[in-house]
Amino acid sequence: MYPMICLPRMVEILYIGYRIKEAYHVRCSDTRRALEHRSHFYTKLWCDAASQLGASVLLLGDEIIEISRGQSCTYVQQNTTSIDRAITVAVAKNKPLVHRLLARQRLRTPAYCEFTLNEMAKAVNFVERAGGKCVVKPTNGGGGRGVTTGVVGSVDLARAAASAAVYGRDLMVEQQVQGDVYRLLYFDGVLMDAVLRKPSAVLGDGKSTVRELIRLENEVRLKAGPNLAHALIVIDMDVRRTLASQGFSLSAVPHAGIAVTLKTVINDNSQRDNLTATHLLCKSIIEDGAAAAATIGVRLAGIDVITPDPSVPLSESGGAILEVNTTPSYHHHYYKRDGSYPVAVHLLPSLLACGVAEQQHTTAA
Repeated sequence: MYPMICLPRMVEILYIGYRIKEAYHVRCSDTRRALEHRSHFYTKLWCDAASQLGASVLLLGDEIIEISRGQSCTYVQQNTTSIDRAITVAVAKNKPLVHRLLARQRLRTPAYCEFTLNEMAKAVNFVERAGGKCVVKPTNGGGGRGVTTGVVGSVDLARAAASAAVYGRDLMVEQQVQGDVYRLLYFDGVLMDAVLRKPSAVLGDGKSTVRELIRLENEVRLKAGPNLAHALIVIDMDVRRTLASQGFSLSAVPHAGIAVTLKTVINDNSQRDNLTATHLLCKSIIEDGAAAAATIGVRLAGIDVITPDPSVPLSESGGAILEVNTTPSYHHHYYKRDGSYPVAVHLLPSLLACGVAEQQHTTAA
């Protein structure tokens, strides 16, 4: 265990380094290209959905799209819609609050501890009591940014906390739950689609380092456009911890044919890593997901569940509900190894109906 007296200084130095690295990453041309692919993906899917419904589309700038049919009209911006209220989105973004609300309904969530960089002792005590791997993340983060898995001991914790703090001063550390991650997509309590999301991996060729393999994978993603992946693999603390757990480092050269898992956090995965999972889920898990969405008051909810066995209840497998997302990504529903679920096509009629209701309310007022 690293001496507690040295920990605050170590965290401060690491935090500054991660801030500089993030600033460079944001300005990187590859990052900008990936963001352009993401924008194109959402613009196309909304235009396609509108076309199927006989609606007209007007691109207003700043990725805002006006979709209208007859007297009804709605606005979308990538995966942001008018379905859920601003206060609902704010509640769902607060991960500790979501954990507390779900626990109040006796829904399974990981044990956790809230802290800031000035309260590292709290987090160290939690990790020591956990007696196993932990996960560190910003309390209001999204997209997997700043999330590190496999945290054990105070040195790991310091690095992970400094990385997470780049995306928000309020942090949390959770006990790491074993199993695969499933994204369950609900609309008004009804399960629309479920996806088994595997982590990103690369295949060794016997001559390239892991760092080089990551670069080559990112080049493939950029060349393929938005269909293969909506994000690049960013070398962060989770990459380093996940590689270490397999006996690798970024400079290691895996033997030809050896699959190397790059991250435990699944947000950077690709079409190759996503599989339809609706048929794998037991009734209990589907009901738990619906109850989680209802508890937070979310109409369009992406519920992240982790479990080693989706055929049995979470209480039996030791699984848990990780997050309730109010603006869930559509990419892994559209692009899976075994098919596609066109989210926008199913949502747009309700969005247009809501637009009519809002106009009538405004007129009456």
